[in-house]
Amino acid sequence: MFTPTMYLSPEIIKYEGKTIIHIHIPVSAEVHSFKKEVYDRVDDADVKVTATAQLAMMYIRKQNRFTEKQIYPYISLEDFRLDLLPRIRKMATNNIEGVHSWESMSDEELLRSAGLYGKDRATGESGYNLAAVMLLGKDDLIMDICPAYETDALVRRINVDRYDDREIIRTNLIESYDRLMEFGRKHLSDKFFIEGVERKNLRNIITREMIANTLIHREFTSSYTAKFVIEKDRMYTENANRSSGDGIITPDNMEPNPKNPIIASFFRNIGWSDRLGSGVRNIFKYSKYYSGKEPEFIEGDVFRIIVSLNEDYSYDNVKNGDKKTAIKNGDKKISKKTIQNYKKILEFMEEGKEYTIQDFCNLLNLKPSRTKELLKALTQDIEQIGNNKNRKYRLK
Repeated sequence: MFTPTMYLSPEIIKYEGKTIIHIHIPVSAEVHSFKKEVYDRVDDADVKVTATAQLAMMYIRKQNRFTEKQIYPYISLEDFRLDLLPRIRKMATNNIEGVHSWESMSDEELLRSAGLYGKDRATGESGYNLAAVMLLGKDDLIMDICPAYETDALVRRINVDRYDDREIIRTNLIESYDRLMEFGRKHLSDKFFIEGVERKNLRNIITREMIANTLIHREFTSSYTAKFVIEKDRMYTENANRSSGDGIITPDNMEPNPKNPIIASFFRNIGWSDRLGSGVRNIFKYSKYYSGKEPEFIEGDVFRIIVSLNEDYSYDNVKNGDKKTAIKNGDKKISKKTIQNYKKILEFMEEGKEYTIQDFCNLLNLKPSRTKELLKALTQDIEQIGNNKNRKYRLK
């Protein structure tokens, strides 16, 4: 009746004058069928599995290995977007604010150092792995290996039956991240928020964590289409998932479980992800400032993150009063005038244009020393180019 065969040992228990037959079903490393039917346990119910995609996800869940480590021995350096590596080296160096080991490595050495070249201990095969393909592979290579791979970015605010805007992304994870972040910047408002003495870009913090999560932790061998959807009252991501359970995840019950540790490590090296589990905590922390509500994290064969949206909501981090009124954060004080200057700087700057310190001094009518202090607090929005007298500033 069971395929493959399961061996069970019923136990007879006497309890309060009654006979109970106790049968323990151990966790199995395989998917078993009963009379040629497969069932999945969902909460307290046994649900018959009929969809091919659902059955495939059960097999993926049972695998005792990370699919990102799948070796492809016939892939060579020519199959990768090596033109991305100079930027990656620079990002890794900027992330640690020092000298990163990748700077002095050749392209091949960098890929090996990042864990993108390995050996299958079961077969003895060596080569570049699936993580390398997804992070840096050329588009045709990615489509050859994962033909169903794509991320569908949608806006549904007016035309809820179809979409107001759409971008289907089928490229490496580095450029996918860029394009999804730009999609979020295009369609989501950037609400002004100060934490301590530093300006925090709530939109970018939240979308960064959502997008990084859906790119890093998805199951790439699944045919399920990953999504980034923006609606009137919420935005959400969905992706195929090698589930370790089912249900709602909160900061209290969260058990960090790396789905693709090689890809996650690569993202951490370039500053697009922090330590495991920090994304959940960041989204919970900043969503209440952005929309006034807590997010939802739903674990299952499809992993979902849902963040509420409310254009009318504003977390007022500044007390009412004249320009001398200040707010306190620990021992820090921020005047209303300072916040006005932050806003002036950001409204003044244009995408892709570079500015000198004198440009901002003229704008604000302030000395260079004070202007530099203001720019330093806007590091989430503005990046520095060059050093000392040749230093310039531009929007990230």
